[in-house]
Amino acid sequence: MRAIVTTLLAGAGMHDVREAPDSLSAIRMMRDAPVDIALIDFQLSGMDGVELTRQIRRSPASPDPYLAVIMITGHSERSRVMEARDAGVTEFVVKPLTARALLARIEAVVFRPRPFIRAGGYFGPDRRRHNPAHYNGPLRRASDRQAVGSDADRDVFVI
Repeated sequence: MRAIVTTLLAGAGMHDVREAPDSLSAIRMMRDAPVDIALIDFQLSGMDGVELTRQIRRSPASPDPYLAVIMITGHSERSRVMEARDAGVTEFVVKPLTARALLARIEAVVFRPRPFIRAGGYFGPDRRRHNPAHYNGPLRRASDRQAVGSDADRDVFVI
């Protein structure tokens, strides 16, 4: 699946793509060099994609808790989608993967990023797909993002 995704990304003009064979390698690689987007499979060795996303969002040692995470999976059951969403996944793509679906999710995180919120036990992108202009609730944090290194040398990461 990593090879297919990498090929699709190359076809779309994205050439600075790194691959990790498992979740532990992914964490090490993310610490070595920052990335813009992580494409993570639900099923990984070491820890699954949901747990990896939790680590990215909540671990004090996380290289970038605000990283855009796109989950790729063949598990489209509502409970799995909700589990991934609640872990802080930014977008979700279901297999069989199409270039159109993958590029649409990448476009969404680049051109229509959702604000990050911290509420109760959750930290991640706002789970609501719309932002009513009249709501300024106490749990909305549109300006919570901290500077996390330079954006100059960042790239896509496929796990």
